[in-house]
Amino acid sequence: MGSVTELETPKTHSLLFLFLFLSFRPVQLLGFRQKKAINQSLHKTLIRSPRLSQKINLEKPMPSTSLANGSVNGNAGDRPPDVVADDKPGVSMMEQLVPEITTHALSYLDYPSLCRLSMTNSLMRKAANDDNAWKALFHKDFTLEQDGITPVNGWKAYYATTRAIISVNTGFFDIIRERSLPDMAQLWLNSDYVKCIHASGELFSGYSEVMQSWQLCFNWEQGFDFQVHNVRTRILTDMAWVTMKAYLNVDAGPFLITNVFEHHNGRWHMVHHHSSVMLIDGVNQQVVVH
Repeated sequence: MGSVTELETPKTHSLLFLFLFLSFRPVQLLGFRQKKAINQSLHKTLIRSPRLSQKINLEKPMPSTSLANGSVNGNAGDRPPDVVADDKPGVSMMEQLVPEITTHALSYLDYPSLCRLSMTNSLMRKAANDDNAWKALFHKDFTLEQDGITPVNGWKAYYATTRAIISVNTGFFDIIRERSLPDMAQLWLNSDYVKCIHASGELFSGYSEVMQSWQLCFNWEQGFDFQVHNVRTRILTDMAWVTMKAYLNVDAGPFLITNVFEHHNGRWHMVHHHSSVMLIDGVNQQVVVH
């Protein structure tokens, strides 16, 4: 494990968010000492964090202007570089931040917090809707596997759709636990091309056959309590698929499961389910559960 940088400590997080909070106050309302203290604190944070320092290139010479009266300071080495710019009437501190500071600070917010932030004012809405912020949140909450893709409607929409797919996929396992055939019938698309392959290896094709297969599963006396891990999603416009490992409350290896969904009339419906027992050391430890 590598060492934890100053940037990753709670103290640093608090500093960054305090600075964002202060951004709602016009710069001119802060005194010289307040602004100098903020600049010095942020400068210490940046020089102790190689990762962020490289992003904003602290080694690059910066204009040396006074925070007090806008006068020129003759020696740029006498004080840290200005993270907050000169006083500009009517301009908040957020608008005068180095952009990388804002983006990095927002990367610590979760999904609800980022949504709430976007409803505070126009400036926060612009910052919270930044595509890079949503891409970072997607990687943090879901997976790094899709780093190279470019979502058609942007990362914010892609993040929201991914959350919706994962919610529907979670609901699928809830239906199995509750053995609710009516709910399973609503989840599946009523079409002749849907397919279901249970862990037994048997294939069921068409809506009627698929529902009959689930009826047989739910009639089995033993209940199912899947623990799902390694969930990965991929979305292409009106189609999405989810891969995962599912562990059952029986002495068996994990199941490898793939679920495919299609979007129809404002809802995601399952069109394909494939479950198989994962090989462990080359041995199929199969326990047929559905």
